[in-house]
Amino acid sequence: MNEETQQRATKPVLQNEDWWACFLGWLILVLAIIGLHEAAAGKWAVGILPAGPKIAKGWTSLAAAFPKGFGTTLGQTVVLFLFLAVLTSIGGAFMKFDFKRYIPGFIVIFVLALISTVLSKQQFFAKWGIEYVIFALVFGLIISNFFKVPKILQAAGQTEYFIKIGLVCMGAGILFSDVLRGGFLGLVQAILVATSVWFMTYFICRKFQVNERFSAIIASANAICGVSATIAAGGAIQGNKKEVSSMVAWVLVCAVVLILVMPPIAKWMNLPNNWAGAWVGGVIDNTGAVVAAGGIIGGDAAYKVAAMVKMAQNVLIGVAAFLMALWATMTLDRKESGITERPSFMEIWYRFPKFVLGFIVASIVVSALVEPVSGPKATKAIGSATKTYRNWFFALCFVSIGLETRFKELVSVGGGRPAIAYWISQTANAVWTLFITWILWSSTFFPAVIPPD
Repeated sequence: MNEETQQRATKPVLQNEDWWACFLGWLILVLAIIGLHEAAAGKWAVGILPAGPKIAKGWTSLAAAFPKGFGTTLGQTVVLFLFLAVLTSIGGAFMKFDFKRYIPGFIVIFVLALISTVLSKQQFFAKWGIEYVIFALVFGLIISNFFKVPKILQAAGQTEYFIKIGLVCMGAGILFSDVLRGGFLGLVQAILVATSVWFMTYFICRKFQVNERFSAIIASANAICGVSATIAAGGAIQGNKKEVSSMVAWVLVCAVVLILVMPPIAKWMNLPNNWAGAWVGGVIDNTGAVVAAGGIIGGDAAYKVAAMVKMAQNVLIGVAAFLMALWATMTLDRKESGITERPSFMEIWYRFPKFVLGFIVASIVVSALVEPVSGPKATKAIGSATKTYRNWFFALCFVSIGLETRFKELVSVGGGRPAIAYWISQTANAVWTLFITWILWSSTFFPAVIPPD
């Protein structure tokens, strides 16, 4: 067992960030399930979890952004803030956070996350899929690149802690039934694109002399689902935190570029909207950006197919993280340390990122227990509640990423080679996915599961 893995093996569970992500993510899910009730005829709600502020999508005046009124929205925001502050402080107490700085810093980061959420709902930004995470990242980048980051923000910017809790919450929204309803073609596309693009990206990165661990992280970001896969892969192979943060930033920048570029290209090529939806769903890495691109293409089929394909790719996060943890333990660690004996099963277990386990368990609980017992409407209410918390933790995370990222470092990581390799790989991904979607969705070879409008 190598020294780093041994340290993790001997570290108490209650001081482990991954385990706390599981505990807190599962707690959010349990509270959603316990509070589940039929609020009205055919409508279900969760009654224990704070609902969070309601922000209207497509607002044009600030007053219209708060449909429940400013006073009610402010009250909901304060309740949510207190809940998140207490929730994260529970794990923070065991992990010995500096609370004199964490609490005031958390207030600032929460406010920036709130502003990001409100701005992303504005009519222009909502139409073009400029998501809250992009605003959150930009706010953090402005502070870190033009000002000195205060110590309270350094203490509160718990990037991995926030994203890992968000990923566990995300698992509750990944339902087996959704993938099955999406049809065989969507799943086939996800597997074909993810596996082929992963190895292609890894090969390109290695040709640009990017190290093996970073190459695997870039390949996961490009092939599976962007930010979530980047974090999961980084945890699985113990990637460099700076490299992971830079990759997350590039994924968000690329998503904006692809939203602007892919829909016009799809229309110029006169693609049927179901085929165009499958194309953007397979190439663009962020789910929100995928949905926005599908909406820009137009037609209900583009939206449905794009979301379906992206959902199928999201399911692969757990599988990919497990395989990379296995590869890192069996191959990379032994190569770097010079150890020849095979690692034990326990070492593989210590290596596996526990927050991915939390993601998988949350998905199984909702898919195998909640949905069969309570039905799809109740399950949708739970999914909506956990999605709210996923989004908030992601927003907190991206403000934190911006706070620790400098433009100069973003461009210069690895001498700029990883960024070049990523953009080349993403271009190749677009071409290859267009070919795969032609086979699966053009109706030349198979009847479309969802026909064009």
